[in-house]
Amino acid sequence: MRRRALLLGSLFALPLAHAAAADGRLFYSRTFPGSTPAYFEITLEPTGDGVYKEAPDDDLPLKFKLSAADVQQVFDLAAKLDYFKQPLESPLKVAFMGDKILRYVNGDAKSEQKYNYSENLAAQSITDWFERMAESALRRADLERAAKYDHLGVDKALDQIYASMEEGHLVALEQFLPMLDRIAKNETYMHQSRAKAAEVAEFIRNPKK
Repeated sequence: MRRRALLLGSLFALPLAHAAAADGRLFYSRTFPGSTPAYFEITLEPTGDGVYKEAPDDDLPLKFKLSAADVQQVFDLAAKLDYFKQPLESPLKVAFMGDKILRYVNGDAKSEQKYNYSENLAAQSITDWFERMAESALRRADLERAAKYDHLGVDKALDQIYASMEEGHLVALEQFLPMLDRIAKNETYMHQSRAKAAEVAEFIRNPKK
């Protein structure tokens, strides 16, 4: 009986331990001189709230929110990687793809790994997630910048968003809707841009099955 009770206790403790670990936040950064941007960082909370910055002291961070399902996938990958307590760098000689940092912070506890390339499939997957968050932020920033300063550039920014969506490179698509709706309803933009903005917004609200 005692052995069975201990076994049951350990089984119930597993999800509790995972839940406690998921209370922390994830951090990802990439430094790649010569690329655009040369540096970015993303902080992701277990609530799905994310912040994208192009400098540690960026005074205009871009905020977004991942769906519960997407957050679960990202944090599950972090758990598979033991919250970055083990080295991720591959011993293979590969081209430089940017210095990356994955970090997990939970209260006073912190663990992180720095790498250029990892052969670990979970590490590749979580890197891809953060890179898609970054591309989403860049596309949104480009659209907002064009909408404010370069009306003729709005059409190009919309084309880039649509192309990235088609390739599956964007996440948290709802973050685009406020600006898309604003463009679609504002007659100061070209008719083609307004129609395209409405089309992309419809694509987001009613994705193709």
